[in-house]
Amino acid sequence: MAETVDELTVAYEDGGIETVRELDKKVLTKGAWATVMYRYQDWNRAKEEYGPDKYTIRRYQKRNGEYQQKSKFNISSKEQAKSIIAALEEWLDKD
Repeated sequence: MAETVDELTVAYEDGGIETVRELDKKVLTKGAWATVMYRYQDWNRAKEEYGPDKYTIRRYQKRNGEYQQKSKFNISSKEQAKSIIAALEEWLDKD
Protein backbone atom coordinates (compact mmCIF):
# COMPACT_ATOMS: atom_id res chain seq x y z
CA MET A 1 0.00 0.00 0.00
CA ALA A 2 0.95 3.64 -0.37
CA GLU A 3 2.66 5.63 2.35
CA THR A 4 1.74 9.03 0.85
CA VAL A 5 -1.35 10.39 -0.90
CA ASP A 6 0.72 11.02 -4.03
CA GLU A 7 1.47 7.27 -4.28
CA LEU A 8 -2.23 6.30 -4.29
CA THR A 9 -3.51 5.07 -7.66
CA VAL A 10 -6.26 3.05 -9.30
CA ALA A 11 -3.89 1.81 -12.03
CA TYR A 12 -3.79 -1.97 -12.11
CA GLU A 13 -1.79 -4.45 -14.16
CA ASP A 14 -2.73 -8.09 -14.76
CA GLY A 15 -0.65 -10.47 -16.82
CA GLY A 16 1.47 -7.69 -18.27
CA ILE A 17 -1.60 -5.69 -19.38
CA GLU A 18 -2.60 -2.45 -17.70
CA THR A 19 -6.25 -3.40 -17.12
CA VAL A 20 -7.04 -0.12 -15.33
CA ARG A 21 -5.34 2.96 -16.77
CA GLU A 22 -5.37 6.05 -14.57
CA LEU A 23 -5.84 9.21 -16.65
CA ASP A 24 -6.00 11.83 -13.92
CA LYS A 25 -6.24 12.22 -10.16
CA LYS A 26 -7.43 15.03 -7.91
CA VAL A 27 -6.65 14.92 -4.20
CA LEU A 28 -9.66 16.40 -2.40
CA THR A 29 -8.42 15.97 1.18
CA LYS A 30 -5.19 14.85 2.86
CA GLY A 31 -4.40 13.68 6.35
CA ALA A 32 -5.33 10.64 8.43
CA TRP A 33 -8.27 10.32 6.03
CA ALA A 34 -7.68 11.10 2.35
CA THR A 35 -10.28 11.57 -0.38
CA VAL A 36 -9.15 11.15 -3.98
CA MET A 37 -11.10 11.42 -7.23
CA TYR A 38 -9.82 9.53 -10.28
CA ARG A 39 -10.52 9.51 -14.01
CA TYR A 40 -9.64 6.14 -15.52
CA GLN A 41 -10.32 3.60 -18.28
CA ASP A 42 -10.80 -0.16 -18.14
CA TRP A 43 -9.15 -2.47 -20.67
CA ASN A 44 -11.68 -4.34 -22.84
CA ARG A 45 -10.11 -7.75 -23.49
CA ALA A 46 -12.61 -8.66 -26.23
CA LYS A 47 -12.01 -5.48 -28.25
CA GLU A 48 -8.37 -5.15 -27.15
CA GLU A 49 -8.81 -1.45 -26.42
CA TYR A 50 -9.61 0.85 -23.54
CA GLY A 51 -13.23 1.70 -22.87
CA PRO A 52 -14.79 5.08 -22.16
CA ASP A 53 -13.64 7.33 -19.34
CA LYS A 54 -14.93 6.40 -15.91
CA TYR A 55 -14.73 8.22 -12.59
CA THR A 56 -14.41 7.10 -8.99
CA ILE A 57 -14.07 8.73 -5.59
CA ARG A 58 -12.04 6.77 -3.03
CA ARG A 59 -11.61 7.28 0.72
CA TYR A 60 -8.45 6.05 2.38
CA GLN A 61 -7.45 5.80 6.03
CA LYS A 62 -3.82 5.96 7.09
CA ARG A 63 -2.98 3.22 9.58
CA ASN A 64 0.45 2.03 10.61
CA GLY A 65 2.01 4.43 8.11
CA GLU A 66 0.09 3.14 5.07
CA TYR A 67 -3.12 4.22 3.35
CA GLN A 68 -5.85 1.58 3.13
CA GLN A 69 -8.95 2.01 0.97
CA LYS A 70 -12.08 2.19 3.13
CA SER A 71 -14.79 3.15 0.65
CA LYS A 72 -15.42 4.03 -2.97
CA PHE A 73 -18.12 5.55 -5.13
CA ASN A 74 -18.06 4.75 -8.84
CA ILE A 75 -19.60 7.23 -11.27
CA SER A 76 -20.86 5.03 -14.07
CA SER A 77 -21.12 7.50 -16.96
CA LYS A 78 -20.54 11.06 -18.13
CA GLU A 79 -24.28 11.64 -17.76
CA GLN A 80 -24.20 10.64 -14.09
CA ALA A 81 -21.14 12.86 -13.54
CA LYS A 82 -22.97 15.81 -15.13
CA SER A 83 -26.01 15.18 -12.90
CA ILE A 84 -23.80 15.20 -9.80
CA ILE A 85 -22.14 18.45 -10.94
CA ALA A 86 -25.54 20.06 -11.64
CA ALA A 87 -26.87 19.10 -8.19
CA LEU A 88 -23.76 20.44 -6.44
CA GLU A 89 -23.88 23.69 -8.41
CA GLU A 90 -27.56 24.13 -7.53
CA TRP A 91 -26.88 23.58 -3.84
CA LEU A 92 -23.81 25.83 -3.80
CA ASP A 93 -25.64 28.64 -5.60
CA LYS A 94 -28.21 28.72 -2.77
CA ASP A 95 -25.56 29.74 -0.23
